[in-house]
Amino acid sequence: MKAVTLVTFRRFLRLTAHLQMLPVFENGPEGGEETLIGGQAVMEGVMMLAPHSCCIAVRNPQGEIITHEHSVTKIADKYPIFKYPVFRGLGRIGQTMALGARATKFSFNTALAPELATDGNKSGEISSNMLTLGFVFAFLVFIFLYKFVPLYLATQIGHHVSALSSRFAVNMTDGLIRIGILLVYLFVLSLPNDMRRIFQYHGAEHKVVFNYESGNPLSVENAQKFTTYHPRCGTCFLLVMLVIAMLVNALLPIDGFAAKLIARIALLPLTIGLSYELIRFAARRQGTLMGMLTRPGLWLQRITTKQPDDSQAAVAVHALQGAMELEAKQGGTLVIA
Repeated sequence: MKAVTLVTFRRFLRLTAHLQMLPVFENGPEGGEETLIGGQAVMEGVMMLAPHSCCIAVRNPQGEIITHEHSVTKIADKYPIFKYPVFRGLGRIGQTMALGARATKFSFNTALAPELATDGNKSGEISSNMLTLGFVFAFLVFIFLYKFVPLYLATQIGHHVSALSSRFAVNMTDGLIRIGILLVYLFVLSLPNDMRRIFQYHGAEHKVVFNYESGNPLSVENAQKFTTYHPRCGTCFLLVMLVIAMLVNALLPIDGFAAKLIARIALLPLTIGLSYELIRFAARRQGTLMGMLTRPGLWLQRITTKQPDDSQAAVAVHALQGAMELEAKQGGTLVIA
């Protein structure tokens, strides 16, 4: 019984870690509506998105590439409010997280089925309840690590260092600590072998997206010629979001630990929306001063992306081809923007 509980707990922690990294692994069309291809790394695989199609490709323990395709309806098509600035960022991130969770569940069930089946679960599948619980736990960890801990430490520093005791200084210290936590967290997560492999698939996804955007035929050989650092990566978005949050928080005329914490949580949607708009604007202006805003995110991808081998690149190519084929069946037309 204890062994079963331990296996289930370890599985839950792995799932939670992957769910926490969904914003980092996402690579989307922040460069503009004309960008037609996005993607996301999952366990032992890649999810690729076309305008109305999605394909998840995962390599199972036997070395076979297993795929799952489904159509996608843009949230902005369902709810027009998500076509407007700031709101479109919330819609985009929300839909990406939902698709990413679905892909994560499929990848776990495909890549870890034999392992999952050893604890009495004959199907070896992660349940929807476990996925929901993982999302809730991941969100609570996010609030604790990136809202509570930085503000608490900054407040304590302000109490002991008079030069950092002002409202502005505490808020700025809070933001710097938050960025530091992110860097340490990403580095620690990159150490386990399974997370390192997903960072390799993250690199493979970027290479294949670059391959598609170049107009060259999709192939492992062509994809491997490109870099793993992509300006539309979720890593860039996450870093920009932390900087935007630091600036927004610094302007809040609020005192008191509890009030500041509540304000930070309440302003999270605004921070996400503003960050999306800034990344979207900057990604379309690479090579300009505004385009430099994505440069720190590219540097951070030295942690969140790794050089993939050919077998991993092949999975990413397979995923994109699957998304493109489904798009064609649905009457969609893919062009190089």
